[in-house]
Amino acid sequence: MVSIIIVNWNGAHHLPECLQSLAAQTYNNFETIIVDNASTDGSPELIMTRYPTIRLIRLATNTGFATGNNKGFEQANGEYIVVLNNDTRAEPDWLARMVAVAEENPEVGMVGCRTCAYGDRDIVDTIGGRICRDGMSRGAYRSQSVAKLGLNPVVEGLYPSGCAALYRRAMLDETGFFDDDFFAYAEDTDLGLRGRLAGWRTLIATGAVVHHKYSGTGGVFSPLKLYLVERNHYWVAIKNFPLPLLALLPFWTCVRYALQFFVVLTGRGSGAEFRSTASPTECLFALAKATRDALIGLPGQWQKRRRIYRAKRISSFEMMRLIKRFHLSFLELLDYNRTTG
Repeated sequence: MVSIIIVNWNGAHHLPECLQSLAAQTYNNFETIIVDNASTDGSPELIMTRYPTIRLIRLATNTGFATGNNKGFEQANGEYIVVLNNDTRAEPDWLARMVAVAEENPEVGMVGCRTCAYGDRDIVDTIGGRICRDGMSRGAYRSQSVAKLGLNPVVEGLYPSGCAALYRRAMLDETGFFDDDFFAYAEDTDLGLRGRLAGWRTLIATGAVVHHKYSGTGGVFSPLKLYLVERNHYWVAIKNFPLPLLALLPFWTCVRYALQFFVVLTGRGSGAEFRSTASPTECLFALAKATRDALIGLPGQWQKRRRIYRAKRISSFEMMRLIKRFHLSFLELLDYNRTTG
């Protein structure tokens, strides 16, 4: 059995399409759990009225993506746990393909899929995730053409995107689920790296397709998103990076900041988004606050690291090889070569 968890915050305009796509799945041995993060747009009423068979968990406050999924996991019955964004539409064989990969590969703890740009099946949103030297991460093959990539039906990945991912319960019983401290962003990277350190593999079913309205709930860019991404990238590295890589974290973060300043200054790639949605002062404040809060949280994250590394089943050298194999350059992260119109 599969438990599909959807965390919702003011997503009433997204939910009908997402839930209709689940009703059309060819694999039907699943339950759907929606965790509502104190929505004020009528989402709970919509779910209770139009989808009475779906289990609804209503939270009193917005606990974020990480804790929201954890609340759903507490009540999930499935052997496999699937997380799915509310701003998605899954193709009919999406779940069947992911479950088949998990069933055929018992050593695999995580199965990802191909998320594509909403309205264009050929353009990739994510096919698994990749990671930078400083712990920043992003989906692999972003904005590339599927037809030109020529991928096999199943490929290995570092970790699956939390937009639409399947996790084996047996793995989660060992590693735990998402880290509540993250609130949102990079919690999937953290969980994926913890799973890899525990000896579980990740496979991506490239034929399992989800259409994604990128950042439909959280927004493409905002000072809050910048703050969370920056704070959490430190914690991803602190918890999971082998010591030789961790020692270089400040250096590589400074290198990325310099490049980020340049792309914002020139308006290239993601710099155009920064310039159009926030002032330089807001961005600098978000960066400073993220660094401060990451340092404040350092003792707690280091304790988690100690537990992770005591239980790890692969060597630090193997982990370094994995990070190198699925490396993401800073220029790719910042979409430096992307033209804006």
